[in-house]
Amino acid sequence: MKKLIIIRHAKSCWDTIANDFSRPISCKGALDANLVSAKLYDYLPKKSIVWSSSAKRATETAKIFCHTMDINLDCILYKDELYTFELQKLEKEIKKCSNDYDTLIVFGHNEALTTFVNKFGSKFYKKVPTSGVVIINFEEDDWSSITRGITEIKIFPKDLKR
Repeated sequence: MKKLIIIRHAKSCWDTIANDFSRPISCKGALDANLVSAKLYDYLPKKSIVWSSSAKRATETAKIFCHTMDINLDCILYKDELYTFELQKLEKEIKKCSNDYDTLIVFGHNEALTTFVNKFGSKFYKKVPTSGVVIINFEEDDWSSITRGITEIKIFPKDLKR
């Protein structure tokens, strides 16, 4: 069995003069990332691999989540290929994961993330929000052959603020 933990980067700051790739997260984004990562901690397996888009808002989000979840920051693998908004590119990258790892945590971007969880998960989401998490379990033992999985849980910031 394989477990995929999809995490959308935290809300970005539009008040800075930066290109899309270099845009940081906002203060609200940092607060939401801390809130969601504290809840996600309860669902983490003992061993996983962490991949993040190399875009600044994704790397900052990955660092917040990993810090909260007691994952060494040196364990984050930053991948330019995850700086994508296209389902096909995201799917291709996830399917390259080594089968040595049963759990993959991916920090990335919309539209690719929402389209991915709707194609591969068992629940439909209009949009995975910033700092949102969706966990999908797959019956397959080979990342390259994952098909439709079962959505285990979603953790969205708004659900934790009620």
